[in-house]
Amino acid sequence: MFQMMKRELLAGITVSVVALPLALAFGMQATGNSDGAIIGLYGAIITGFFAALFGGTKGQVTGPTGPITIIFTGIVATQGLEYAFIAAFMGGLFQIVFGVLKAGNYLKFIPLPVVSGFMNGIAIIIIMGQLQYVTGSFLVVLLTIIFMLVAMKWIKIIPPSLMALILGTVAVILLEKVVPAVHFTLPFINDFVFFDTAERIEKIPKGLPQLHLPIVDLGIIIQLIPAALSIAVLGSIDSLLTSVVMDNMTGTKHKSNKELIGQGIGNTLGGLFGAMPGAGATVRSVVNLRSGGQTALSAMVHSVALLLFMLVFGPLAEEIPLAVLAGILIMTGITMFDYDSLKILKDEPRTDAAVMLVTMILTVAIDLMVAVGVGIVMSALIFMKRMSEEGFKINSKTHNGLKVYSLEGPLYFGATELITKTISSDSSPDIVIDIDKVTIVDASGALLLLQLKDQLKERGQNLYLVGNDLDLGGILRKMNIFHEFGTAGHFETLEELITYLKFNNKLVHGA
Repeated sequence: MFQMMKRELLAGITVSVVALPLALAFGMQATGNSDGAIIGLYGAIITGFFAALFGGTKGQVTGPTGPITIIFTGIVATQGLEYAFIAAFMGGLFQIVFGVLKAGNYLKFIPLPVVSGFMNGIAIIIIMGQLQYVTGSFLVVLLTIIFMLVAMKWIKIIPPSLMALILGTVAVILLEKVVPAVHFTLPFINDFVFFDTAERIEKIPKGLPQLHLPIVDLGIIIQLIPAALSIAVLGSIDSLLTSVVMDNMTGTKHKSNKELIGQGIGNTLGGLFGAMPGAGATVRSVVNLRSGGQTALSAMVHSVALLLFMLVFGPLAEEIPLAVLAGILIMTGITMFDYDSLKILKDEPRTDAAVMLVTMILTVAIDLMVAVGVGIVMSALIFMKRMSEEGFKINSKTHNGLKVYSLEGPLYFGATELITKTISSDSSPDIVIDIDKVTIVDASGALLLLQLKDQLKERGQNLYLVGNDLDLGGILRKMNIFHEFGTAGHFETLEELITYLKFNNKLVHGA
């Protein structure tokens, strides 16, 4: 027991070291100024603790992430920071509802090209958001990136982001004493600052986060619903993707709906205490796992460690230059980009590549939720087309003078065009549709059978239906399809139909 507690404690402290610079940097990204650093830190503390306490993924660490940061940044820009906290609170409530309604069972079906597309778009937005610091404090950003690259390659003990944070801050303090301000005027850039006095975080509260209970009317709440849904949906997707990664590494199975409820509780409380919303963070969760963290305790310890850092070392954190955080964010965006998705574009089906590219472009150019929505719709349409071409088959044969069409696979709206085209072009007097190998039937597929029956009857042809729907949940019986065909039009087997036709002298070409 003692060894387990020790392992979880050390893992939580290790993760807090990784989470600290990212929490500060993502918070700054959200507001565009030094005020954001503390709300990012609050987000890691509050959402990280309560999502771990109530969540359904062992060892998962929650805090500000790329997707959540981009969503929150847009809300702050359009609605203001106070309303953004309300949207975060509402987003948490939506996540709790998702969990109660068991929506976690469906969110995991987001197609991989869509995930790659919006993650790549987020990486680009994060990098673009720091360009003001590239032109406003170039040397500091450059040195931070170099420090981080060196740490990633040669220093394994200290996380690269923390190493860059420490070295970058020290370097700025030293450079400000010996290097004069250097400004240039460049094409398209009025004032390019190579080096000057760097802006600091400056404000780290000494006490605990304060409860915010803003009074808003119904109109504001309605206005914030789209923003809150964005936080809920993207935060849920982000968290469950991390849960899958954790499952693959541990060989366990997470509880997706419980995880959504835990994430919702964390974000609800975060919104009430003026914190950024969060989601399951893959890198931090993997670090936790590799450091020995196997339960929710290590993730909770990570949040407590961040709180203690804020209370004890807040004055030191106030000296961190914003340009150093910008350099860390740029490297975060570069490492976040899914380069494999670009390398395999030539090997993937073109349709999947198109989904990924469209999702990525829409994420950057328009909106993250729009991009995900369009990507999912495109993927669904492509899937339906593939199913109609490959997943569904229609085979034909002639048996005892009857033209028999055997349907194989899902009889759904995506397959109706092929069935109609094939059977409508057949001029045989007696046609049989065999549904014995049909795996799924939807309303469109079921009604198509009646439409074909009526269409052929008008042309003087007979259509017979062979097979039962016991494996299909009895949907054809429930929709009265068998009843409409009647006892002279529907038979359990082909042999029963042939016996009937012979007995009634209706077999035109008997064998």
